[in-house]
Amino acid sequence: MEIVDKVVQDEPMARVQLARHDKRPYALDFIERIFTDFHELHGDRKFMDDAAMVCGMARFHGQPVVVISHQKGRDVKERQARNFGMPKPDGYRKALRIMQLADKFNRPVFTLIDTPGAYPGIDAEERGQAEAIAVNLREMSRLKVPVIVTITGEGGSGGALAIGVGDSINILENGVYSVITPEGCAAILWKDAAMASRAASSLKLIATDLLKLGIVDAIIPEPEGGAHADWDEAARLLDHALQESLKRSQSHSVEERLEMRYRKFRLMGAVDGKL
Repeated sequence: MEIVDKVVQDEPMARVQLARHDKRPYALDFIERIFTDFHELHGDRKFMDDAAMVCGMARFHGQPVVVISHQKGRDVKERQARNFGMPKPDGYRKALRIMQLADKFNRPVFTLIDTPGAYPGIDAEERGQAEAIAVNLREMSRLKVPVIVTITGEGGSGGALAIGVGDSINILENGVYSVITPEGCAAILWKDAAMASRAASSLKLIATDLLKLGIVDAIIPEPEGGAHADWDEAARLLDHALQESLKRSQSHSVEERLEMRYRKFRLMGAVDGKL
């Protein structure tokens, strides 16, 4: 993969490459730098523990919270173990179990999204991949606690959205969020994955386009050159944004929070702001 260190605004494919940069900080790197007393919880209590989804209890500036995230691997062995950050239904059911614990014990939920998408294999389909994602969408919309979502790298389709329903939707400056990868889109539309750059431009998947379209609420700046250039600074900038997002969400009553969350997602794709 070509490494892109300087990105021009009108080059969406370059942003995609930065979002996938193999030295970019992943969820556990951010968790280590932002949260304290993190204790990972395992298993969906139905089938298995999905290593592509990391969930646990932690503290955020002293406040008890829950963190839920996708996790990619650094080397071949870890990438295989974590299924390249593509959860199976067991991962989404684990995430839901932990979110329901957060709701029970009144702990805000932070989700960190970085996945090319949900795993599309036969075993995942056999165990109800689509149903697991759909249930998460429904149940996240009902959580009474604050839910703060951040796309830290790739936000791929339902695989991202299954932990992406929240009060504030943030995205790192070089993150991307789309219904399909540029390569997948190009293969479908033009039968040629080499057209990925054109697809990336058409998909409106970069942070500035997503903000204009109302898909995300805030763009979090990255260090010069990208988050991979300075993990500590990237974490500091993310930490600040998470504090602001949590403060806004906690300023609303439960009823207000649920209504605003519902309207946020109902209005996505609406014309002239009409449901």
